[in-house]
Amino acid sequence: MEISGKIIQVLPEQGGTGRNGAWRKQDYILETTGQYPKKVCITVWGDKIDQFGMQENMDVTAGIEVESREYNGKWYTDVKAWKVDKQGGQSAGAASPNKMPEVTTFNEDSGDDVLPF
Repeated sequence: MEISGKIIQVLPEQGGTGRNGAWRKQDYILETTGQYPKKVCITVWGDKIDQFGMQENMDVTAGIEVESREYNGKWYTDVKAWKVDKQGGQSAGAASPNKMPEVTTFNEDSGDDVLPF
């Protein structure tokens, strides 16, 4: 899934130590464009914080994974970025190894007889 917009706020980095070792994460508030803009909190984990280098007022398109989990009868949803493309087409990260690559769909009207696989 992808989401595009402008980074309007960079929240402080958080970190700690868990059962799998040290961890760090940073949240960014992205505002979408269009007639009814939405604000979405996107989380970046680990070394991707430095790799992506997102800053306020930066226009980005982020590859995201949305996941919900239950804790004590309440549900919590995370929007995790695994790839970020900055304005101008510069990629700020690659797909994680467990992600399927995006596939271009076949367009019958294009006249292309080549399948995407």
